[in-house]
Amino acid sequence: MMQGGNVPEDSPGVPSGGVYDWYQRGVKLLQEGSPAAAASLLERAVEAEPESRSIREALARAQFNSRQYVQAADTFRWIVDANPAEDYAYFGLGLSLWRTGDMEGAQEPLAIAVAMRPDERNYVTALRNVRATLRARRDM
Repeated sequence: MMQGGNVPEDSPGVPSGGVYDWYQRGVKLLQEGSPAAAASLLERAVEAEPESRSIREALARAQFNSRQYVQAADTFRWIVDANPAEDYAYFGLGLSLWRTGDMEGAQEPLAIAVAMRPDERNYVTALRNVRATLRARRDM
């Protein structure tokens, strides 16, 4: 998973510690309400460990919470492509697309998330809201 990366610690602009340290600090920053700082640190971690889905999920959440919706959609899409069984990634992708204004694009990943987890109220509510918006736009 997160081995430590191949980035020398004395490289300019590289945070101290290894990739796992960056991940832990990024998650903590996200939990403490600093999503932009978390995203910056987690982007470094992804550069060092590009195949880590856990780092990418934390990055996607940080991007979303710092209103970087296009980047969040790209990151969630990477997770979905890597593992189509990740219901949360479909949900995050749908929400990110919704926030960019792409209601049509948001509908499918949200519907997939709901199909995977019909008991998850947040998924159902998001899909219902997107579909209501699409209906309202068609009825105008």
